Amino acid sequence: MGLLRAFIAIELPQHLQVSIEKQTARLHQTLGDQVIRWVPTHNMHLTLKFIGDISTSHVDFLKQLIAQEAASHPQFDLQIGGLGSFPTPRRPRILWAGLHAPADLVSLQNGIEMGTARLGYDRQERPFSPHLTLGRVRQNITEMDMQKIRAALDTIQLGNIGTTRVDSVHLIKSDLHPDGPVYTKLFSAPLSKP
Repeated sequence: MGLLRAFIAIELPQHLQVSIEKQTARLHQTLGDQVIRWVPTHNMHLTLKFIGDISTSHVDFLKQLIAQEAASHPQFDLQIGGLGSFPTPRRPRILWAGLHAPADLVSLQNGIEMGTARLGYDRQERPFSPHLTLGRVRQNITEMDMQKIRAALDTIQLGNIGTTRVDSVHLIKSDLHPDGPVYTKLFSAPLSKP
């Protein structure tokens, strides 16, 4: 019985990945790779539920749950724009692009959260905060680097990056490698037509 690392997510179409790359180029130039570990745009997704290590025998249960939840929620539009950081702008650890979250997204995520809890997976303690992770602040950076990040967050704006129609939800396997994770789609379920 093997284990795999998995999460449930919404993927971004390629045209939005290209748009994110263009819009964040100034941020990349300003902060560089020594201070931030950037997420490759082809790996960007909206995580609805990080599950973690699961038994391969549980994959079918998750597929059933995702199919049921997706079928009971309508397709919706997602708008990307804005720049922020977690946990706070003064102590940034993660840089993110914001998402305008319609009620349908929150309802879908809540249904998945409750469904995975019924299957025995831990509930997320923090409230759902839809975002796209752009990069993570590297460990052991200097105070000068931290000031540079704060200044960039204060001065660089990300306007409206784009909008996409969300029409499916995916179960994704994550294989960790030294040069970053490799994601493999295990299952996709369509949302219902509005």
